[in-house]
Amino acid sequence: MAQLIKLQDYISRYEWDTYRYPTQYIRQKKEQWQRFYSEWLDPALEEEEQAEAGSTEEKISLLQKWKERFMKKPVVVEDLTPDEKIVKRKKDITQIPDTEEELKQVFLDRLMEIQIKWASSTVSQVSIVDSGYYNDSLLRFLLQRFPDTYLVMYRPIFEVKQAAVETDIILITPIGIEILSFVELDTDEVIMAGDERTWTITAKNNEEPIRIVNPLISLKRSEKWIERFLQAENIDIPIKKIVISRTNRILYATSPYQSEIIDKLAFPEWFQNKRSVHLPLKKRQLNVAETLLRNSLSQSIPRPEWEEE
Repeated sequence: MAQLIKLQDYISRYEWDTYRYPTQYIRQKKEQWQRFYSEWLDPALEEEEQAEAGSTEEKISLLQKWKERFMKKPVVVEDLTPDEKIVKRKKDITQIPDTEEELKQVFLDRLMEIQIKWASSTVSQVSIVDSGYYNDSLLRFLLQRFPDTYLVMYRPIFEVKQAAVETDIILITPIGIEILSFVELDTDEVIMAGDERTWTITAKNNEEPIRIVNPLISLKRSEKWIERFLQAENIDIPIKKIVISRTNRILYATSPYQSEIIDKLAFPEWFQNKRSVHLPLKKRQLNVAETLLRNSLSQSIPRPEWEEE
């Protein structure tokens, strides 16, 4: 599961200690999964025995026991203060997962909640989180489907000449930076890419074509600011600009300069290549993350308990 080190302009624990949290997360995620898995095995075995006995009341008791273990005692990657509690979505688990794959998904969903918490609070400060992020399908995809050593900055806001500038999604990998822009439609129209300021979406039934802003413009702007921040620290790392559509074809006459377009046909191979990367965290990667976090904006308020003290 990739690590969410920055979410918009929320304060992040990763900016508090960029070198500690990525390695801490990877180690404790492994430990917590082993504990989570072990706790699941015993109730599963008990459920099988009780099923053979045909005791409905005992089954209900077992389900309640499992829910008490995993709902009242949240999976915590790291507790920085004794009173910290995981932020929960308004969703309950109605049954024990039947398979290991289902259990993994429960675990990943809980980890996503923790990641959003880490990307919106420190020991003394907290940001007010838009609840929509907990159900953001793109954010969930990026976090749950990429390796642990990928660091995600989800549309971070940088401070440029005392102005706030929102950028595209930034993926900091062990081998480079990838700036991502997702262009996905609810229908299966073809997107016609070009060098102009707008791209065209082919319309059906002889309707007037729809135009959208060329995503490469925003990607180039994001790249410019990232390069400026890194050059100030003498950090040299490859940067790629990528337009992605998991749902649509994107047609273009010539490949854009120093950019990559991944449409729904090319996406499976691109995605598999990303998932197959098994490289450890790199020092240069963490240097990049620290530099970008230092130049990003953070809006937060003191935790109530700190104000009382």
